[in-house]
Amino acid sequence: MRAAIYFTPHRDDPLTRRAADWLGRDAFGGAVHPLPSIGLSPAELSFHTAAARRYGFHATLKAPFLLIEGQTLDALERAAAAFVRTMQPVIVPRLAVERIDGFFALVPERPLAELERFADDVVIAFERFRAPLSEAEIGRRGPENLTPVEVRNLLQWGYPYVFESFRFHMTLSGRVGHAEAPRLRQVIEAAFSPLLARPVPVDGIAVFVEPEPGAPFHVHSYHRLGEGRQRRTA
Repeated sequence: MRAAIYFTPHRDDPLTRRAADWLGRDAFGGAVHPLPSIGLSPAELSFHTAAARRYGFHATLKAPFLLIEGQTLDALERAAAAFVRTMQPVIVPRLAVERIDGFFALVPERPLAELERFADDVVIAFERFRAPLSEAEIGRRGPENLTPVEVRNLLQWGYPYVFESFRFHMTLSGRVGHAEAPRLRQVIEAAFSPLLARPVPVDGIAVFVEPEPGAPFHVHSYHRLGEGRQRRTA
């Protein structure tokens, strides 16, 4: 079993609901949604969203990790409940669709220093729960393709894209070729445009769990910032 600390809007948020329809699966409870026909056939949409669907709609804060010996999922949840009591929400004024390293994601329209600081705090706060990466896990990250800073982050924190390499993003597709990218961008913007200008409060963290290798990730518990409330969802 692997765990992760992600941001996702709460389960009834319109953005969560739209993303569940787009991906064909709801990370809150795991319900499967029929894929819509919105400029792409259901088969095309299923192909383009397969990788994002398995992970569920989210922004990575603490990337998936095995629990270190001596720690438990219950202890991780208690730590999450304690952590949120010390944090206040960050408001993302507006989202945009962007293609990052070949895949499409929702990102803040402009960088937000307070959001980056929050992500840094999450990485540090939950590091004590993370088992060290094996050589095989390091190899799967393709260190030969990473920058020196990203390699250092991978070895020290278990994920290349933290601190100065972090970029908040909520993934909507797998990697898309240049020829297909304009069409998919158009479809994504049509599907999500009513929600992009709406402020998004980063007001909670979720403990996501992958029960076994390759299984879909799901929200195990959700924790609202500043309130110290824990909501079990599975």
